[in-house]
Amino acid sequence: MRIDLVTIFPEMFGALDWGIVRRAREAGLVDIRIHDLRAWTVDRHRSTDDTPYGGGPGMVMKVEPLVDAVESLVDADLESEERAVILLSPRGKRMRQGDVRRLAKTRQLILVAGRYEGVDERFLGSVEAEELSIGDYVLSGGELPAMVVTEAVVRLLPGAISDPLSAEQDSFTRGLLDYPHYTRPVEFRGLRVPEVLLSGNHAAIRRWRKEQALLATRDRRPELLADAELDDEEREIRSTLESLVKSSVP
Repeated sequence: MRIDLVTIFPEMFGALDWGIVRRAREAGLVDIRIHDLRAWTVDRHRSTDDTPYGGGPGMVMKVEPLVDAVESLVDADLESEERAVILLSPRGKRMRQGDVRRLAKTRQLILVAGRYEGVDERFLGSVEAEELSIGDYVLSGGELPAMVVTEAVVRLLPGAISDPLSAEQDSFTRGLLDYPHYTRPVEFRGLRVPEVLLSGNHAAIRRWRKEQALLATRDRRPELLADAELDDEEREIRSTLESLVKSSVP
């Protein structure tokens, strides 16, 4: 897979030289290229932004260098469905794990880090870019979100994680939050590891973990349950939990 990152601050992407992303790069699983948007400017000041039409505060990123950058980076040998162009923007659709899985199946991913008050609207239609946000808050630019998307995508590439089950059991993979995790020591400041995890009863452990995942999702992110992919045992557990809640209501 190839990931192209377009930014006016290429120095910020040093975080991609660590951890899972670094190992995936070294193993040849992903080719990550960082591009300075100023390379596609034509004026002597290498301007990537200008004042907004209609007035108002701040600056707007210019359409010409953005479009030129993306068009020059697109791999012409790929079909349109084999690549994606993403503008990181607080105005975009909030990214979910399903979006990450979809992007991980592409062969080329172009991530554009927005800045200032925004990007000239004509950029989106000119290159058929999709807007994505990593959350309902505002950052100074799209560089950090672009790194978040990159790591989320890379860890799903076959071979990026030594144990594939680790990624399959992550929060949001099937619409549920992850269950609690414990390791040594058995007791810490009076807090013990749940006895079921020490029992050696794998069926009981599996059920406990499913119960805890459902409880965590119900209590913290109940809106996820509507689209969660539950197996038969999880549906039975959910029904039991709902019955217990109803019976406890006076």
